[in-house]
Amino acid sequence: MRVLMPVPDHDFDVTEVAVPWRLLTDAGHEVVLATERAGTRPAADPRLLSGVLFGQLGAEDEPKRFYQQLTEAPEFGATVGWADVDVAGFDGLLLPGGHAPGMRQYLGSAQLRAKVGEFWNLGRPVGAICHGVLVLARTEDPATGRSVLAGRRTTCLPKYMERTAYLSTAWRLGRYYRTYPAYVEDEVRAALDDPGTQFERGPRELTRRGTAGDDTHAFVVEDGTYLSARWPGDAYLFARRYLDLLRAHSGA
Repeated sequence: MRVLMPVPDHDFDVTEVAVPWRLLTDAGHEVVLATERAGTRPAADPRLLSGVLFGQLGAEDEPKRFYQQLTEAPEFGATVGWADVDVAGFDGLLLPGGHAPGMRQYLGSAQLRAKVGEFWNLGRPVGAICHGVLVLARTEDPATGRSVLAGRRTTCLPKYMERTAYLSTAWRLGRYYRTYPAYVEDEVRAALDDPGTQFERGPRELTRRGTAGDDTHAFVVEDGTYLSARWPGDAYLFARRYLDLLRAHSGA
């Protein structure tokens, strides 16, 4: 099956792109990367590769190896342009996250949201993790004038995680962890009809992550063909559950 994964030119999250890419391709699916302009060779947030602060807080070793493999794959430099995407040619859509300034190109694109809205209306599997949920929260359903998430259950980057990361690093990195003045959770909740029942924050977690073999500390929310997750620590579980959605939708 073919899965579309839009990304900005730079600053996307290493783990949230590389882990789903690796698990999907290992399962035999094709992942097509899309950037604003076709043929752009994108780049992950470099701080997540080297360590955000004093070599800490970056991506784990395995996702970094997956990212290196991705950069060597032919699809990495053969991106399609957002405006050129024929959404009907894809079986799934994955919206990764990231918090560094370069993400605003992707999170704020009306052109990309138009394509996402087209795909959403096909009823095929859509997955969003961390800041990627903002793309859906900002995508309007033309039939209702509300967000496509208005009636859905969802999670996203929790406010306590975003606030803690910002407050603990602002002395050195400024607003690196604050992509926008509003917290991601606040904007996502505002897009929902009943945030009190639809938004799921998940177990409180700041450091422990799910891994390839242990989902104890991971969390996702599944609502029909829509799957959401909170942060890089959910990436393995998120990718596996998304594979399940693809299989279910294909009837395999």
